[in-house]
Amino acid sequence: MRILTYIAFAILLAGAGSCSSFLDPGAPKNQMPAALAFTDDKTATASVTGVLSRMNQLNYQFANVLSMILPAMAADEFVYAVSSAPFDEFKDNAVSSANQYVSTLWSQPYSYIAQANACIEGLEAATGLSPAVKSQLLGEARFIRAFCYFYLVNYFGDVPLVQTTDISVSNTLGRAPAAEVYTAIIADLQDAKERLGNGYPAGAAVDAGGERIRANKAVASALLARAYLYTEQWQAAAAEATAVIGNSLYRLMDTEALDDVFKANSDETIWQLQAVNTAGGRNTWEGFLLIPATPTSSPLFRLVPGYLYDAFEAGDERFASWVGSVTTSTGAEHRYPYKYKARFGVTPVQEYTMVLRLAEQYLIRAEAALMQGRPEEAMVDINTIRRRAGLAELPADAGAYGGAGAFAAAAREALEQERRVELFGEWGHRWFDLRRWPSVTGDTNKTRADDVLPALKNDWQSADIYLPLPDAATRTNPNLLK
Repeated sequence: MRILTYIAFAILLAGAGSCSSFLDPGAPKNQMPAALAFTDDKTATASVTGVLSRMNQLNYQFANVLSMILPAMAADEFVYAVSSAPFDEFKDNAVSSANQYVSTLWSQPYSYIAQANACIEGLEAATGLSPAVKSQLLGEARFIRAFCYFYLVNYFGDVPLVQTTDISVSNTLGRAPAAEVYTAIIADLQDAKERLGNGYPAGAAVDAGGERIRANKAVASALLARAYLYTEQWQAAAAEATAVIGNSLYRLMDTEALDDVFKANSDETIWQLQAVNTAGGRNTWEGFLLIPATPTSSPLFRLVPGYLYDAFEAGDERFASWVGSVTTSTGAEHRYPYKYKARFGVTPVQEYTMVLRLAEQYLIRAEAALMQGRPEEAMVDINTIRRRAGLAELPADAGAYGGAGAFAAAAREALEQERRVELFGEWGHRWFDLRRWPSVTGDTNKTRADDVLPALKNDWQSADIYLPLPDAATRTNPNLLK
């Protein structure tokens, strides 16, 4: 059952269009009367699922390719093939507040947050909904809000915490400390997990062809595990990840099936954004952007020596399945991200934009175990991911490394390696890892980014781990500068 039949917002602040103020996404272009938006299950569901439709409707949006390519270039994954001032700023970690993509990474999440806030208020006031649908939709709206705040706080650090539809309040808010934003994210996800059902609300069981495109308990748990990890709540992170790993709805794809991981509703999928604009047989915007237009065309984004290109071990099947190769008409060979296989002319749709998947949960649990001084447990989960990639397992006992300290260091190195090659090009994982991990030098003022990126970026500065606030936001709300 497709969820995008109805995209009707009533009391909602609609769309990610041009903004008259820093958090105001503008008036709805197609608006039902406010009294109809949450009067029955059908219109209420349309209001909430309509947010998901907007998130993936157009190319170069926060919720598709921008959250893939921009942090990948800011880190050490891949580069843009030609000179482009806005993209070069990310590649060189010299992003200006006037960069058009910085504005998008800020304004679009806040637009979706505004819509989620309106949904939450409308649903809480609604009296004509069935209890189960009301609970599900409130959980989905809170999940959407938490999801958007997770990316805002990781892109920009301290950001305004908007939990009201009152524009007069939201447009004058200053920046909340990142810790406060994380507290709100975790509270929303905890609430969502309580409200959401175990299955996907698509009208059919997942194993009977249902779609993994709306939130259930496991979706909330998966993002909650990540939020706990990022806030160093190790036991809680491990508990949430374990709950997802133990859920019979999900399994890691076999080594021979790596090409299928990113297909719609694959067994590894926890949550995907459904393909919306499929004209001409387009599937995902990621596939449309990254796969060369012809067998001899140069790819727009390339893996180059010194970046991710050199990171894969010999025999890693992820390199064979997830890194494409093209030889152009001039004889030049280029490697490019190839997790998505469908570019254009592929019908029916085979792929959706992957957002949350099972492999990350193993790596979250591994890191949580490692940070609690249990490298042997961490190595078990790391080896699960390595086996799936066709690689030999690493020893999981201290004796093989000459002692506990060396074992812990080896497990940490293995964790970083697996996160790098497993999650590349997906929602900024590598960039966020480099930003959140401490420097191996022991300098508490530096991060792992300071260890890795100066060799690739001539003008690297430690402050570059966060993006500047966009000019449009600070012009309309001077309180952001305080």
